[in-house]
Amino acid sequence: MKTFRRLGLLAPLAATICNLLMVYVTYFLARVIYLILNYSYFEQGLTTGHLMEMLMGGLVFDTSAILVTNIPYIVLMLLPLHYKENKPYQQICRWVFVVINGLAFAVNLCDTVYFRYTMRRTTTTVFSEFSNEGNLGSIFLTEALHHFYLILIFALVVWGLYKLYVKTGLKWKEQCWWRYDLVTLLSLAAVAPFVVAGIRGGFTTAVRPITISNANQYVNRPTEAALVLNTPFSLYRTIGKAVFVVPDYYGDTKEMERIFSPVHIPNDSVPMMKKNVVVLIVESFGREYIGALNATLENGRYKGYTPHVDSLIAKSITFTHSYCNGRKSIDGMPSILSSIPMFVEPFFLTPASMNKVSGIASLLVAEGYQTAFFHGAQRGSMGFQAFSRATGFQEYYGREDYNDDKRFGGDDDFDGMWAIWDEPFLQYYATKMSEMKEPFMTAVFTASSHHPYVVPEKYKEVFPEEGIIMHKCIRYTDMALGKFFETASRQPWYNNTIFVLTSDHTNLSDHDYYQTDLGGFCSPIVIYEPGSGRQPEMIDKIAQQIDILPTLMGMLHYQKPFFAFGIDVLNTPAEDTWAVNYTNGIYQYVKNGYVLQFDGQKSIGMYALTDSLMHHNVVNRLPQQQTYERELKAIIQQYMERMTQDRLGVE
Repeated sequence: MKTFRRLGLLAPLAATICNLLMVYVTYFLARVIYLILNYSYFEQGLTTGHLMEMLMGGLVFDTSAILVTNIPYIVLMLLPLHYKENKPYQQICRWVFVVINGLAFAVNLCDTVYFRYTMRRTTTTVFSEFSNEGNLGSIFLTEALHHFYLILIFALVVWGLYKLYVKTGLKWKEQCWWRYDLVTLLSLAAVAPFVVAGIRGGFTTAVRPITISNANQYVNRPTEAALVLNTPFSLYRTIGKAVFVVPDYYGDTKEMERIFSPVHIPNDSVPMMKKNVVVLIVESFGREYIGALNATLENGRYKGYTPHVDSLIAKSITFTHSYCNGRKSIDGMPSILSSIPMFVEPFFLTPASMNKVSGIASLLVAEGYQTAFFHGAQRGSMGFQAFSRATGFQEYYGREDYNDDKRFGGDDDFDGMWAIWDEPFLQYYATKMSEMKEPFMTAVFTASSHHPYVVPEKYKEVFPEEGIIMHKCIRYTDMALGKFFETASRQPWYNNTIFVLTSDHTNLSDHDYYQTDLGGFCSPIVIYEPGSGRQPEMIDKIAQQIDILPTLMGMLHYQKPFFAFGIDVLNTPAEDTWAVNYTNGIYQYVKNGYVLQFDGQKSIGMYALTDSLMHHNVVNRLPQQQTYERELKAIIQQYMERMTQDRLGVE
């Protein structure tokens, strides 16, 4: 600890500036750690020059975060209260500084670990996302043990903030009190404009307060925006902010409706087939892990980790390009069951979640179906029970219901962290469906292929560590799925059922393709209809989670108008199939062999799907780009208008 006593009346200002410069060092250190621990996601095209560009861009966001979070400290330091040699007051200033910036450093370190699951910086919706979880303490403890070195770094940095803190060193007898008051107040007044400008991102009137999306001006790929940003900035910039802002791409509503409308009007003369519908949402079960969907990976030598799902795919309809519409479990639910993609923030963590919403369940309930949703966690977990009820599921079966069923193992089958293990819970799922009246529609959300990446004790030798920590969990869940279909195949309802298997999102990766902006959204979509006689096929089309609802309605020959942002992918020509997702302020639109990246105002990237690592940006070089932009703008405006106007249905 040093002092600026020799500077006299300017000592408080000088000490404040010096201490804030020390905070910049901690933010820089946090960004370096962020890069090192997630290097495989950023290494593509990462030159020294580009890294310097991102680090310089990061200073803009660091400045904003540092000044916002340190406003209490700045005000305390520049109030004329030091001159009486008030040591307790000086200690208060010191501890305010250490606590504020220690917490900021801590959340940056936490996000370093969380990034690989979301590929974005954390925003305030994370508090709603986990508000119903009672196991957060054990999750944090587990991660702390796995990343103990981050705890040590955190402790060292906090110790440094305390020990290197600069005090004013003034003694009141050496100063004229009124001069001291005047100078410190003038210092506060002089600093204020710089603080405001730093928070906004610049001095000029043309500069709006910078937002998360501004990070994209310093990056070549949307994923890189997470490196430019910092977590305190992402948190404070999303407090109380309007999530959905309606753009003005189309003043003419009829033109927008002509280009894209989420209202589907069936034109099917075949009577409705009331087959059972079973949707399996498999936690983190990305396309990367499935051998049957990666025939060319590792020069054709890749076997994957899913022999049972591979055998299912051999009897099913799948797609060459299939994608999820979000990166979190709470994104998957609305996308899969209600055909609502994730734009900006997860749908049911926003005020729009209070909108009236339809879904597969509500559409089929009106046709006499019995519906139920299954999730092996405690009731209320992740908000799934609330959403399932809002979207039309009549029954919900969770951990408590499993425990009450004496035919099964009760809480002995609890994994100790999240939910009932997949193997017993999927058997429970099959059993409960056999008790339902046909036709029925059900969905299950599995849990075991997830952090903390463990398998039941009896399977630790069966599924040992291999590849990355996720792979043993995938093998366990694949085995559980195989046993589920074995049990289901013996049930009387089996041959009258359409099964859809997909994942909520992707997870840890060890292949470059699946770490790209688009590769991080690669989820399987498998449609299995055992009693139909339909030939298995790998269809050369683009499919996405939001296509599941309209595709099922098409397979059932549903006759009534319905709402869905997706399409009936089986009855749409390949060249007209598409997918959309959103990451770090960028919309990605996949169609007819290309992916377009659009920042809300202009296209910033366009890549051929054959350019799997997205090395060659052909933006503004192809004629179809304008068509893709028009279509994507119509989708975005329809989405934003309907979210803000509570129009998620058929008018």
